Amino acid sequence: MKLAGANAIRYFSQPESGRAGLLIFGADSMRVALRRQEVIAALIGPDGEAEMRLARMSGADLRKDPASIADAMKAQGFFPGPRVVFIEDATDGQAAVVKNALADWREGDACVVVTSGSLGKTSALRKVFESHANAYAIGIYDDPPSREEIEAGLAKVGLREVGRDAMADLMALARDLDPGDFRQTLEKVALYKFGDSAPLTPADIAVCAPATIEAEVDDVLHAAAEASPDAIGPLMRRLEGQGVTPVTVSIAAMRHFRALHGAASAKGGPAEGMARMRPPVFGPRRDRMLRQAQDWGMHRLETAISVLTDTDLTLRSSSHAPAMAVMERALIRLAMLNRR
Repeated sequence: MKLAGANAIRYFSQPESGRAGLLIFGADSMRVALRRQEVIAALIGPDGEAEMRLARMSGADLRKDPASIADAMKAQGFFPGPRVVFIEDATDGQAAVVKNALADWREGDACVVVTSGSLGKTSALRKVFESHANAYAIGIYDDPPSREEIEAGLAKVGLREVGRDAMADLMALARDLDPGDFRQTLEKVALYKFGDSAPLTPADIAVCAPATIEAEVDDVLHAAAEASPDAIGPLMRRLEGQGVTPVTVSIAAMRHFRALHGAASAKGGPAEGMARMRPPVFGPRRDRMLRQAQDWGMHRLETAISVLTDTDLTLRSSSHAPAMAVMERALIRLAMLNRR
């Protein structure tokens, strides 16, 4: 049978006992692997693998020894409890073998969990599971996680009190991170909030979210955007001492001011433009950039981008001017421009 949507999401964490098998397929191997880990853990429990109630084999192993799936499915282990036979990277070439094994499945046999890559509607392996009365086929696609999936992930790491703004930030983050990175971020947030019963806030997420620009580079960009020319020199000396190159600062500055321009020129205003920004910006940094976009305005930000473009061309040219000094001068010009 085919399973999709919210029913599929729930099945991964709460699989039905007594099912003969499950096929998980999709182009993104990381997403497939995460779902496979989740459902197997739910089927056999945390001690299942240690108690040898999980048998693993690959599609290639099954091709060499077709009888291995039936032997593993019928085998009785020393420890009691549900068992799983996991077949990784199966293809249509193993469809007939899997079909025969599922046809021979009886109550008390191990559940057969199969993973595969992208399978079309005419796939023989997919048809085996979709046509079976006691097995499921679930496709994993590249759609961003739904709110229900994010809430399930939060509950799994022990986070249940989540503010509305924090949930919006998490949904934006989920759209831009790989599934594995997003899960690690949720775990970091859970550790950060350990022992704290207050609802999750955007500031908490901002602390744990992967940084898109190094904090030190961020500092000098904020100084330029907030009309603080006196702070730029010392920050640039620190960056130079850390080995940060002028071109790196130039690229980060262009990205920062283009983001401000995109927010300032948005139809719905800077706040709406900031909400649509990709990659997303979180917590205090988002509020800070929103204020910068509002202070600068679209036209002055166009001038700032022009200054940065000229600076970048100078840095990449055969000019003999000290590169870090050229970059510092450009940032000071921007800071003074916003003072007018």
